[in-house]
Amino acid sequence: MKGSFFLFSILLIVLLLGVSFKETVLPSAYTSHYYEQIKAFNKCEEVLLKSIEKSDLKNEGDLKRIRLEINQTRLQMKAVDFWLRYLEPISYKKINGPLPAEWETEVFEKFEAPYKREGAGLTLAALYLDEDKPNKDQLSDLIRSSVGVISVYNADSITNLLKSKDHFYLCNRLFLLNLAAIYTTGFECPDTAQIIPELKHMLVSTFDIYTAFNQSFESAALPQNYLDLYKKTVAFVGKQNNNYLQFDHFGFIKDYINPLFSFNQKLIKYS
Repeated sequence: MKGSFFLFSILLIVLLLGVSFKETVLPSAYTSHYYEQIKAFNKCEEVLLKSIEKSDLKNEGDLKRIRLEINQTRLQMKAVDFWLRYLEPISYKKINGPLPAEWETEVFEKFEAPYKREGAGLTLAALYLDEDKPNKDQLSDLIRSSVGVISVYNADSITNLLKSKDHFYLCNRLFLLNLAAIYTTGFECPDTAQIIPELKHMLVSTFDIYTAFNQSFESAALPQNYLDLYKKTVAFVGKQNNNYLQFDHFGFIKDYINPLFSFNQKLIKYS
């Protein structure tokens, strides 16, 4: 009798541990996609950094090449911006900030401690290339700081947030808000010729994130009607001219972003 009770207890413990284990396993498709994209962005930045270190910015050809490589690296950044801005906004300032307007509001303070903001990354690097006689060491420092903070996004304190559907929907809310407020306005993109191409790339990349999330969180997946509207958004932007001044901002926000945002708010509340 005692033996049967002992065996039953062992089986019960094993079953409980099995349930606990299943609950703590990271959703493979979603987290795998996260790690892959973060790694790809990190590698792209490291290639850019090495290219800058080997360049001669007094040479017009090298200057043009570095500018092109910064634009290419920005595209890879846009593929993970969905996560970067929400999961660790302080570190994000080393990747793509601070925004130009933040500096402009501190005309009389930014050079005095403790008011000087610490910023680095791709936006400031692109702006720095437009200065007279850019120095490759200073340019390298802007990118090196960005490379240095990528490890933050691989820390357990950050990646643990990927276990929760709630954080996904909060990421998505910030993403949709920024589609209306930042990504389409040129606020954080120094080259206006790159605003729409970056937007197109970001929208397609984010759909890949949606797909990975739905594979991992079937019970809390984005519903088909949301995905259908998002696909229409991608198609709408895909047909737009790359000329920033000709982009239909009003139609984009009214017909697509506002409905998507409202949809996401309901998912946050009820899912």
